[in-house]
Amino acid sequence: MTAILTRRSIHSLSSPAPSDEEFAYLLKGAAAAPDHGRLRPWRWILLRNADLKAVGACLAAEAEPEERAMIERNFMRAPLKAVLVFSPKAEHRVPEWEQLASVSNVAYGLMLLLHSRGFGSIWRTGRLCQSPRSRSLLGVHPDEQLLGSLDIGRPGASAQPARRSLEDITDRVQFLRT
Repeated sequence: MTAILTRRSIHSLSSPAPSDEEFAYLLKGAAAAPDHGRLRPWRWILLRNADLKAVGACLAAEAEPEERAMIERNFMRAPLKAVLVFSPKAEHRVPEWEQLASVSNVAYGLMLLLHSRGFGSIWRTGRLCQSPRSRSLLGVHPDEQLLGSLDIGRPGASAQPARRSLEDITDRVQFLRT
């Protein structure tokens, strides 16, 4: 409950980010999310340093000239960007919507695990998901979808938000009385 109520999207992230080994360890935990058929219809692409610069430049090249510097700068906002690729298993008895739900659970579980280790993260979509050039650069296949990315790093000292309070959700629960 503490992790759920204290996790926030952190916009300002700095080094260090988890190592590749620590990321893999946390992902093993997140992969315990519900996954009908154990399909694991996802993969992550980790971008650091020169890889961040290359993908940022790729996105900037598709933009209007006056936006390019800002796009490149924004793409470098965190020391680690973990790009999530949805790789649905076509023609499988588990429908695609259920596979996507599983992928979403993995991403959220990973965010909670990162938070529990003192890392901050923020889910990002936008240009990266729409860019044909970045799809090519990242090796995203035609039958896959770029869902977004997690910017990951250490939150600044000022990014220690208060615990959320539990909201009344009784209007969101319905009971069938037969």
